This record gives sequence, structure tokens and C-alpha cells, in this order.
Amino acid sequence: MKIAILGSGITGLSIGKLLSEDFDVEILEKSSIHGGIARTKSVNGISYHVTGGHCFNSKYPDVLDFVFQHVMHKDKWHKITRDAAIKFKGNEINYPIEFAIKQIASFDNELAINIVKDFLNANDDNSYENLEDWFRKKFGNALAEEYFIPYNQKIWNRDPKEMDPSWVKDKLPIPNVKSFFQSLIGTAKDKMPHSEFYYPNTNNQNSFIDNLAKGLNISCNIEVKSISFEDNTKKWIINDNLYYDKIINTIPINELPKLIFNCPESIIKSAAKLKYNKVSTMLWETNPTKRTWTYLPDSDTIFHRYIHIGNFFKPKINYTITEAIGEKSYEEMSENGKKDPFLVKPLDYHVSNHAYVIFDDNYKENKEIVLNYLNKISIHTIGRFGEWEYYNMDICIKSAIELKTEIFNNLYSKNEK
Repeated sequence: MKIAILGSGITGLSIGKLLSEDFDVEILEKSSIHGGIARTKSVNGISYHVTGGHCFNSKYPDVLDFVFQHVMHKDKWHKITRDAAIKFKGNEINYPIEFAIKQIASFDNELAINIVKDFLNANDDNSYENLEDWFRKKFGNALAEEYFIPYNQKIWNRDPKEMDPSWVKDKLPIPNVKSFFQSLIGTAKDKMPHSEFYYPNTNNQNSFIDNLAKGLNISCNIEVKSISFEDNTKKWIINDNLYYDKIINTIPINELPKLIFNCPESIIKSAAKLKYNKVSTMLWETNPTKRTWTYLPDSDTIFHRYIHIGNFFKPKINYTITEAIGEKSYEEMSENGKKDPFLVKPLDYHVSNHAYVIFDDNYKENKEIVLNYLNKISIHTIGRFGEWEYYNMDICIKSAIELKTEIFNNLYSKNEK
């Protein structure tokens, strides 16, 4: 069986690796190099993550086994403990904010009291009208209004009242009353899967990406412009001259339907309603910091996050990536950087295409319409933009593992018949 995989990001490379021993697999990539949004750029010898900061860990044993046993051995990585901060009302406090109430009390005691009172009085009935409602019911009005609502307005470039809260699963540490009180009388720690993470000993994420791609049949500089199915041969045809028995998609599903011959207009319209954000980043030489990330909810800067990429490295060096949602100019990024003396010198700049899925209030309906259609015509689609979900790198790998199982189960069931 000959399989076409559309896209050579982490998802495409992972499913390619998993299937290539048993099938004739070709990965089609429109860019000149594999890796997708996880690929880094070398600037003065520094590994610059041009679209967000990608690191690896997972709560799933099969994902860890796949990476450490079949891609890059565990001794080729070093482990980092996340040390994140929030610049909040002119002060640096620890992340997550709900565990930093004692720090907030040191500069605004009344706000700290209101946060505690509202957190304990929050009425979480597990029914949420929108993302803002979710924050209010999970954390109380004070934390929602002072931090979560303005920060999420900034990182999504959208009113949280217009967003679906489904993306937050496994993305935010959610405290219960016990852990909240532990943070008040002692210490409580973030126990999310990425509170510790692995980074390659080479100090370059491309080491992992290139190992994932090793041995795979990747055809670069091939943009998919048309997809059709030929009934008499039972073959999929890409760009009128490439023939396959099966297609696995990882490219954005807001663009895929318009490439498919005779795709219903209603499906194309639903796909076009799926929204995403671009992201602008800038690499900086900086002053020293011990942090791995710094979050910036205040409106006095366009940046919403600092990724202290130099602290992912061993030995550590003073470099940071600033990130802003949307398409910002070099001048905007550098001028905003000048407001913070921590940022010393800009070194490079990038604007992405697809970076983050937007979970607006129409996203579920339109996503399901597109996915149901692709399933009906037997095109598998996985990954962040293939499933239109806010997936980290490990969840993209998990999707690939699950698809491999599905494909083999289907083959076995057909053979038994």
C-alpha cells in the first residue's frame, strides 16, 4: 500500500516513522525543509524557535517510549524544570498566578484578600457559556478580571466571551481548594506535564526533528494543489500525477477542502470559518534571568510572552524570544522591546503563517462538519491543524500513534473477512 502524508511537521514525520517499515510512504512538503512550525533557525549559533517555544515531555508512556526508543535516546536529552514568572502590575510573581497570592499580598494586600475570597466563593457548576465564564467559575471574579480575562484577550486577540473554553484541558493547572490553601500557608507547585521537560543536548530542537525524519521518503518543494479519487483504479491522485492508495493529512483543514475535487461548497464554507492566529517573534540578546518563561498580561506591551530560550540550553546563555500575536513589523517588535531594559539587542525576527487555532464560538460546529466530511471520504487527518486543536508536540505524536493502531486494526479486520 502506498501512502501519501501531507505535511512534514512533527505529526507528519511521526506517522511517517510509524508506518514506513510496513508501507510505501511518501511525505509531501511544500517548504524546502521538513519540521513545520517546530523547526528552529540558527542565528549566531543560537537555536531560534521562530514560531513559539517547542519543548518535549509527555504524560503518555507510549509517546515517551516512541521518542526515546525509536527517535532519539534519552541520554541525548537534558531535563529542565520550568521556572516561569508573570509580570503583574509592575512586579514579577511566580507562575501559576493562583499559587502566588502571598507575593501579590506583598504589594497589594487588598487584591490578595479579594482573590482568596472570590476563589472560595466561585460557583463552578461545570456549565460554561464561554471562556470568560469558565475563568470566573474556576478562579473567581478577582483573578478572572485582573489576570485571566485581559491576558487571554491579548494572547488570542479576541474577547474571551466569544471563545469556547474547551482548549484549556491540560493547558492550565487548575487548583482545588486544598492546593490553593497549600499555596497560602506553604508552597504548592505546578504539576502539569510540562512543568519538567526535555531539550536536546545539542541545544537545538532540530536534532530531534532531524532524527525523526531520518530514513523517511520526504519530497520537499511540493505544494498540494489538487486531490481527487479515481474510481476505476481506487487511487487517490495528487496534483494530477501522483498516485496513492491512502492519504493522511496534517496540513490545515481550513485550506484542505478547497483542494479536493468536487468537495461540496458547504464544506468549503465551513472550513473557511475556522480561524487561526499568526505570531510574530523576535530573538534578543538579554540580561541574565533564571526563568524559562515570563508571561506579560499588561497592555503596555504587545508581547504576551518571553521564551527564555537560552535557559533551555546547557550551559545557559542570555537569549530570549519575545512573542506577539498577529503580524507585527520589525519596528513594532523592536520599539516595544526597548521599553524593557532586560532586552538588550534584537538579533532576528519572524512572522508565522498558522501558529495557534482560535477557539471561537463557531469552531466546534465548523470543525466537526469538515472532519466528518474527511472521514466520509476516507482521508485521515491528524495533528494541531489537521484536527484543529491546540496540540503540543507530544499530543501530535500521540495522534500519530493512535492512527497507526487504527490503520492496522482496519487491515486486520479486512483480512479476517
